[in-house]
Amino acid sequence: MSKPTVIIVGADKGGVGKTTVTRIVLDFLRNAGLEYRAFDAETPKGNLKRFFPDAQVVDLEHSDGQMAVFDNLTGSKVTVIDLAARQLSPTLKLLGDIGMLEAVRDGKLDVIVLHVLGSSVASFQEIEATAGAIKGSRYFLVTNHINDTAYFGWDSEAAQKALGLAEALIDVPKLDEKANEHVEQAGKPFSEIARDYPSFVVKGKVAHWLKGVLGALNVLKLGQ
Repeated sequence: MSKPTVIIVGADKGGVGKTTVTRIVLDFLRNAGLEYRAFDAETPKGNLKRFFPDAQVVDLEHSDGQMAVFDNLTGSKVTVIDLAARQLSPTLKLLGDIGMLEAVRDGKLDVIVLHVLGSSVASFQEIEATAGAIKGSRYFLVTNHINDTAYFGWDSEAAQKALGLAEALIDVPKLDEKANEHVEQAGKPFSEIARDYPSFVVKGKVAHWLKGVLGALNVLKLGQ
């Protein structure tokens, strides 16, 4: 990648597993050997930081936090932002206001939006609004089943039209509940659990799940 890339993971709904998706993205970048900066917008404590201590907690509702994220994009090849609940629309509006989306259209940087969907049909309206706000950027939808989420109403004409607005749909399958419980308690990246964990069973289940998920992220074409 010859120009900076910003990856935004968010939704306009809470409880859809945005931080889980961000953790997977960071494992993907580590696996690819790509340098990154990670930001956790869940202030004041942050959830991402528990798994990735190098993540910086920022308040994107104020200028200081916005400057910390967007004023030094050339400092790393990839900047990853784990948004708090209901921050997707305001953040995309901010990118337009400060001229970042214009810079994307001018070919000066890349913005990738990973929109983590909720299970209700209301997500389809979110898709249309988000896709319209980020023209020129790359837009992906994510379904996250890690917490047994079921998605309904996806066969309708409206749903198919909305889904067609994205470059691709990335599906995160469910991880074995007991294995996920061990990961949460350990507070470590999935990749570290898959590489070195006392339980052979947990390590194997996480490794098998992670291999498939990381393969699905190849659609992002990072490092190419």
